[in-house]
Amino acid sequence: MAILKFRVYLEEDDTIYRDVLIRHKQTFLDLHRIILQSYEFDQKHEATFFRSNDNWSKGREISLQKYDKAYVAEPLLMESTTIGSEIFDTNQKFIYHYDFKKGWSFLIELISVSKEENPKLEYPAIARKEGIGPQQYGTKSLLGDKFADIEEKYDLQEAADGFGEEGEESETGSDEDAFSEDDGQDF
Repeated sequence: MAILKFRVYLEEDDTIYRDVLIRHKQTFLDLHRIILQSYEFDQKHEATFFRSNDNWSKGREISLQKYDKAYVAEPLLMESTTIGSEIFDTNQKFIYHYDFKKGWSFLIELISVSKEENPKLEYPAIARKEGIGPQQYGTKSLLGDKFADIEEKYDLQEAADGFGEEGEESETGSDEDAFSEDDGQDF
């Protein structure tokens, strides 16, 4: 059975990508799920693939479901369309759109085909992660959930001593009183 290796780029930044492995007999629904898993996105939103060419033009649509929109041609459905049935080129490309309101777009490129299956892997599988992926619903620190523990341990919610708001007066008076021009010091 052929194992296909796809590189899934974030459209805005091609230095951020995931390599995924999938059997040619698996469906686009499987590919959809492994892409979302590789970028740590949930599976709550609409999604669609487009077969593409070297210029990243949109071709035949392979959709999660039929949406309420005008189609040039009826879309294929992810759950019943195998990956191998849509491979027409040795470097076949697809465009993947997820969460139409947020507008996540990924560029997918077939980078290798292997006849050898790894018995230690469960397909589809994530082969490589490169770069820090975007957060689906906004920002999250690089430390993720661990930041809350650090925040609690070091009490980062409190303002640090010595740092106040600009224009605040000190206990001895205003900042201007503390440094007068007549004190003869050059800064």
